[in-house]
Amino acid sequence: MTESRELARQKNAKKSTDQTKGRRTDGLSAAARKQRDAEIMQQKQQAAAKEGQSAPKGGEGGQGASK
Repeated sequence: MTESRELARQKNAKKSTDQTKGRRTDGLSAAARKQRDAEIMQQKQQAAAKEGQSAPKGGEGGQGASK
């Protein structure tokens, strides 16, 4: 009985690794993906900086301003 449990465990482990092996749908290498993500983050930071400049500092509606 122990032998069949061990075989089932090995089979399940192999099945789970086969399912997750190399499953990148974008088709990019790790370096290309890292570069793309860095560019996206820079764009987001620039957009946030523009929002921060146009938003008024202080003012009403902040946290801790109740009562």
